Amino acid sequence: MTRISKAVITAAGLGTRLLPATKEQPKEMLPLFAPSRYGVVLKPALQIIFEQLYDIGVREFCFVVGRGKRSIEDYFTPDYGFLDYLKGAGKIAQAACLEEFYERIRNSHILWVNQPAPRGFGDAVLTAAPFVGNDPFLVVAGDNYVLSPNNAHLHRLLEAFAHPEVDAAFLTEQVQDPRPYGVVVPSDPAPTHGFYVQSVVEKPKHPPSSFIIVSFYAFPPLLIDILRETPPGYGGEVQLTDAIQQLIRKGLRVVAVPLRDNEFRLDIGTTETYWRALQASYEHATRSAERQK
Repeated sequence: MTRISKAVITAAGLGTRLLPATKEQPKEMLPLFAPSRYGVVLKPALQIIFEQLYDIGVREFCFVVGRGKRSIEDYFTPDYGFLDYLKGAGKIAQAACLEEFYERIRNSHILWVNQPAPRGFGDAVLTAAPFVGNDPFLVVAGDNYVLSPNNAHLHRLLEAFAHPEVDAAFLTEQVQDPRPYGVVVPSDPAPTHGFYVQSVVEKPKHPPSSFIIVSFYAFPPLLIDILRETPPGYGGEVQLTDAIQQLIRKGLRVVAVPLRDNEFRLDIGTTETYWRALQASYEHATRSAERQK
């Protein structure tokens, strides 16, 4: 299996649909419920995503941030003085949770890249070009999170990408209204999880299917060259969806890996979706914490 050790995590969006809460706090740092050895805890969404990727073997991370996102870098900088304070105050469980997080950070290489202006998801990924180099890499949007048993969605994504007849892969799911998303036109079944992609289109008025792109991707380094050639598209921004379409036009084999019935995409992009994400993450964390007792 092709081993991917690099991940680009985008967290440069302005979060305008969650104002005023996101005026100073990045939306990617809004809390979700998560299980731990000590019960149900609250963690920033970005920490949960980082820990998911770490647990499947990723050790090199590039966070793409924008203006006003310094709190993310601060959070991912271990604060051992605060850790000592928690231990001295007898808050052993809280200290242990932080210590486990810091241990993952110590074992990782983390790079911070600034996207000067919000020019689109594709442009955010392009800013990570020096980090990517000549290696395959994962791309994850910092405001999406998938609940699945033992990170099964990520394992299937990596297995699909590693197949010799696959050049790129991403997760997908069927929804009732695909218009706000990147939409996937399916082709033939793939020799691994999912199906080959005939085409993709960003936020179409008349969607050609009910399959949407879920923002977890596995790419060859060629994607960076494609992004350099990709002009602004929907909304006047450089769209990652358009770059994927260019990969397909060049003859690369792109596979979409569907989420399963027991896997759930959590979106913290709007007030409504964030509320649903809180509910779903609490139910999942509660069940998981009960099993760990």
